[in-house]
Amino acid sequence: MYGRDPWGGPLEINAADSTTDDDRSRNLQDLDRSTRPRPLDETQQSWLLGPTEHKKKKYVDLGCILLSRKIFLWSLGTILLTASLAGFVTLITKTLPRPHFKNPPPDNYTIALHKALKFFNAQKSGKLPEGNNVSWRGDSCLKDGDFSYKDLVGGYYDAGDAIKFHFPMSFAMTMLSWSVIEYSAKYEAVDELDHVKHLIKWGSDYFLKTFNSSADTIYQMVTQVGSGKTDGQSSDHYCWMRPEDIDYQRPLSKCYSRCSDLAAEMAAALASASIVFKDNKDYSRKLVHGATTLHKFAESIKGRYSPNRDESSKFYNSTMYWDELIWGGAWMYYATGNVTYLDRVTTHGHRLAEKAGAFSSSPYYGVFSWDNKLAGAQVLLSRLRLFLSPGYPYEAMLSNFHNQTNIVMCSYLPYFKKFKRTSGGLIQLNHGDPQPLQYAANAAFLAALYSDYLDAADTPGWYCGPNFYSTDVLREFSKSQIDYILGDNPRGMSYVVGFGKRYPKHVHHRGASIPKNAKKQSCKGGWHWRDIKKENPNTIEGAMVAGPDKHDGFHDLRINYNYTEPTLAGNAGLVAALVALTRPPNSFGTIDKNTIFSAVPPLFPATPPPPAPWTP
Repeated sequence: MYGRDPWGGPLEINAADSTTDDDRSRNLQDLDRSTRPRPLDETQQSWLLGPTEHKKKKYVDLGCILLSRKIFLWSLGTILLTASLAGFVTLITKTLPRPHFKNPPPDNYTIALHKALKFFNAQKSGKLPEGNNVSWRGDSCLKDGDFSYKDLVGGYYDAGDAIKFHFPMSFAMTMLSWSVIEYSAKYEAVDELDHVKHLIKWGSDYFLKTFNSSADTIYQMVTQVGSGKTDGQSSDHYCWMRPEDIDYQRPLSKCYSRCSDLAAEMAAALASASIVFKDNKDYSRKLVHGATTLHKFAESIKGRYSPNRDESSKFYNSTMYWDELIWGGAWMYYATGNVTYLDRVTTHGHRLAEKAGAFSSSPYYGVFSWDNKLAGAQVLLSRLRLFLSPGYPYEAMLSNFHNQTNIVMCSYLPYFKKFKRTSGGLIQLNHGDPQPLQYAANAAFLAALYSDYLDAADTPGWYCGPNFYSTDVLREFSKSQIDYILGDNPRGMSYVVGFGKRYPKHVHHRGASIPKNAKKQSCKGGWHWRDIKKENPNTIEGAMVAGPDKHDGFHDLRINYNYTEPTLAGNAGLVAALVALTRPPNSFGTIDKNTIFSAVPPLFPATPPPPAPWTP
């Protein structure tokens, strides 16, 4: 028998089979169920037939990520919108004019610094360089030293006359160099570094002419060019003439002995300048050699200017020379790294300092000036202790100098009443004597510098007896004195010519008081310009005048030099204080901790020396 299989084909049935029809029906149904193809799931269908089609796809396959279609479209739209906005903003920023951000205007200290440096341009002697920037000045005194067969052209005039006093000139150059060594970054930030270095070199080049700087040993040096006689002869004090018109012979003053103060001060000037110009190795070595020769001369002829010995001592009579030996010795050590100088300053330092008045109750203790270098030397040597701490055998004396520096700083504060003040706040370091501003400016520099030393050494202040004072107190003192000089005083007058709206107009200065185009004046003919009541025709910009009296009074009179005469040494202290106080926006830090030590060898070698050979 034949039937049909579930697939439609014939199926043979055994006739002898005794299976009933019902059984066969059930067997066929079971066979049908076991052999019937099962429906494919979605995955299997996709393998064979591809993805199942839908009327609207709900998902987007991104390879390894399956995103909802709504999320995908929303994300894509957001990206496109963001890109469009970014392009629109970029287009606007490129087409609109851009704002130009400028540095903030300079502070008063920076403005005054520019002017105070310009004063040195007005004081130059000799053939002036291009770009001297003082229109009413010209070449002058081109025959200085000619009659003695020695070239002494150059240098600086000291004040309102045409005399070149080497003692205060040396101090002025040392102060400028010190300020550059400590604050070169600030000078550079206000675009004055090249200018101030030029001013220092102008003085250093001249000093090298005043003695045999190529020799190792000397027996004389020139101390002054010009004459201060007032006995009716042609001299730089008797005559009132522009330096450009001087036609009389200018005498020289020389020293053969007993001028240790000047020799040591000039050694300090050359030594400090050698650090300023350390990158110019040939010139720096030349300065170091000259400084070494001068310092040797200073120690071999111990003595100070004697009154009536020469004219230098009449106008700048040094009270002692011990302070210059400490001051000069410290600078020689920094410039050379030769510990012999440090040994002399420290081993013999107590005797030198005692003779210089370091441990006395002298009324002039703490007064830093062209005459008294002790306070400056103590600060300079405190620097060594704060940053290098050389230890034995120097520690004892350096600690002494450091303690004395703290005492000096205490004396500047109003709480201790060592020095009186005017009602307007000007400290009376010269105890009411005339010409007070130069001393106040020097003290302002030392206070600001010492506060920067302490800050750089992570020391928040210092003790005055049982009381502790922060470094801010020193800086406030410094600012108070410089602010007074710049016009914050009872008269509302700036004592720096050209700064502010009100400043002296009758400055005691020959060049500033005579018009440039005036006919050449004779020695006495210039007295007309000295005595005239009119204001000076030339503005000697940046000159700090002598200053007010002890009652804050000031008389703007050309004939009264105690009020209206500027000096080289006074302006150097002002420049140093101004650069210490200024805060240029694009300069970093305060002091340069390392440059002054560039010649100093390591006090503690990195590797110990090899042991000495054993001997039985």
